[in-house]
Amino acid sequence: MYKYDALLMASGGLDSTVMAYWLKSQGKKVLPLFIDYGQHFLKREYDTLLQVIPNDYKDSIRVVRIGDIYNSSKSSMIKEPDLWKDDITAENLYLPYRNLLFLSVAASVAQSENITEVYSAFINSNHAKEIDCSKDFFDKLGSMLEEYGTVRINMPFRDYSKSEVADIGIKLKAPISLTFSCQANSRVHCGVCPNCVDRLSALNSL
Repeated sequence: MYKYDALLMASGGLDSTVMAYWLKSQGKKVLPLFIDYGQHFLKREYDTLLQVIPNDYKDSIRVVRIGDIYNSSKSSMIKEPDLWKDDITAENLYLPYRNLLFLSVAASVAQSENITEVYSAFINSNHAKEIDCSKDFFDKLGSMLEEYGTVRINMPFRDYSKSEVADIGIKLKAPISLTFSCQANSRVHCGVCPNCVDRLSALNSL
């Protein structure tokens, strides 16, 4: 009998927090995977994850460090901007092949742990600029991982808006008000980056 039923790509964000509670509601034994890719908001993100993840999963969190990959990146996700001077757009937050990288890491960890199901909380976002963020890309990657390995990529929220995900979180009693989604500030929500705008809009719609 295996220790875990599923691997969850976890952060302190609204979407992955709701997915953690969604998996818990189904009785899943979950290995939460947190990826350190050199993000400047790493500490706040991880501390928030410890605060919002279901208690049943807290002791199982696995951290994978791959920050060297983006050492030379000028992305505002790696180099913290000065919000008094810099205008932050989706283009400023771009990291090449980030989703491909994360999903590959998650699939590798899952197969090493004899886990066949990987869950990602990617949603339908108008702000996504990555070329590896389309439905076609995810479908092809999922098929390849299944064909050449043992891992299935699951994205139950892929066609949902953030407001719809927040509504699911309310019904599951997930602590969505405590989540941290900002990619431009390492301490508080800036309120102007694309992630903050989406999060505020979703919470205001409830």
